[in-house]
Amino acid sequence: MTAGSHTEQPAQRTVFGHPIGLVNLFGVELWERFSFYGMLTILGYYLYYSVTDGGLGLPQSTGTGIVGAYGGLVYLSTVLGGWVADRLLGMERTVFYGGVVVMVGHIALAVLPGLSGVGIGLVLVALGSGALKANASSLLGTLYDRGDARADGGFTLFYLGINLGAFVGPLITGLLQTHVGFHYGFGAAAIGMALGLVQYVAFRRNLGEYGREVPNPLPHNRIAMYIGIAVAGLVVIAAVIATGLVTLANLSQVTTGVIVVAAIAYFAVMLTSPKVAPIERTRVRAFIPLFIANAVFWSLFQQIFTVLAVYSDERMNWSIFGWTAPSSWVGSIEPVWIIALSPLFAVMWTRLGNRAPTTPRKFAYGVIGMGAAFLLFLPMAGTTGRAVPALLVFAILGVFAVSELMISPIGLAVTTQLAPQAFRAQMMALYFFSVGLGTALSGVFAGYYDPSREFAYFGILGAVAIAVGIVVLALSGWVSRLMEGVH
Repeated sequence: MTAGSHTEQPAQRTVFGHPIGLVNLFGVELWERFSFYGMLTILGYYLYYSVTDGGLGLPQSTGTGIVGAYGGLVYLSTVLGGWVADRLLGMERTVFYGGVVVMVGHIALAVLPGLSGVGIGLVLVALGSGALKANASSLLGTLYDRGDARADGGFTLFYLGINLGAFVGPLITGLLQTHVGFHYGFGAAAIGMALGLVQYVAFRRNLGEYGREVPNPLPHNRIAMYIGIAVAGLVVIAAVIATGLVTLANLSQVTTGVIVVAAIAYFAVMLTSPKVAPIERTRVRAFIPLFIANAVFWSLFQQIFTVLAVYSDERMNWSIFGWTAPSSWVGSIEPVWIIALSPLFAVMWTRLGNRAPTTPRKFAYGVIGMGAAFLLFLPMAGTTGRAVPALLVFAILGVFAVSELMISPIGLAVTTQLAPQAFRAQMMALYFFSVGLGTALSGVFAGYYDPSREFAYFGILGAVAIAVGIVVLALSGWVSRLMEGVH
């Protein structure tokens, strides 16, 4: 059943007015994000630092492009995680096995040298994260009835767990990378995911029964067909790599194209499936402009790990009372704001209830805010060297955080409520497609970044995002009507 489709919820234990299962999902997502962002913030440096500095010596634009493409592939793989949950294992078991694969991927990064370790490790982390992310969010959605005013607050608290992990992970891996080497940082990420798995298993009974069922089981007579499809897909991937059509240099562009095609196909499947009721089909149509707005938002936001990682390494002054902090700590700045502001937003949404701005308006405000944040980099565009104070970037990333809280936890919540019953986990995967599209685009855009052209770079991207946000704001009433009873 999708969130809110059940009519009889058993009596639930609550914590701060929310289902107790939120506590477990909060914890497992905290540790998964600890491992994910801890690894991601040092990955770009590992790829383009010289061999003498412990890196692989790739061109900087190639390294940042790989980071963006990898992030896109993580979110692209959520469709596989959603399919496995809906047709094979159910959401609750898929979250567990996804976490195991993530842990093995980080171990591979830690112990295998060179590009072989990068390739094996990133593929495993991408597949495991895709399985875990889509289903942890969907599993949380099953704890709330459709229209429950607590849902936005619950997802905002869930988002607090994400950002606690995102804050601590880069701090630890950054210190390990600078003092003992990159592979120790990757090893810390593996330990973090292991801790998350232990906690998840210990308290999984608090998640109830809804996430254990398989809503659309795969018939036995179709298993061979899907195995054949998987094998054919692997053959195609091997062929395009062997022929040079996909290279490390163009990986982010290829990933962007694949996600666009996959998203269009997925929308088509949901809008034409006989398993989707007419009212559910209308809700899926309402999701399309939200999908586009979300992709634009993340194409700027995820540059924290591409362009802003380079910016941190080359343009920011990290001196703190005579001690120089690791450049990778830029990844921990924005989560500090989220940690501070998430409880305030959770209380605000809960108290406002149905008087809060509609979801389309929240999306519009988030995109506009993200564009404005990019414009705040313009006054520093004429400076050279490490002239930008870390405190100033800290303040700008506060605008990132407010914008993120307007759009990201709200997007998670509304996706579970707009989801057709037969596609509940896969609808969450479609939401992550929009995040993946934006993340892959952040790698594409990073190829155009140059310190000598900062004014044009930040100015154009910021202005385009603001324009998109204004369009979404103008369409918000129409989108709300399509959402059919979802606020």
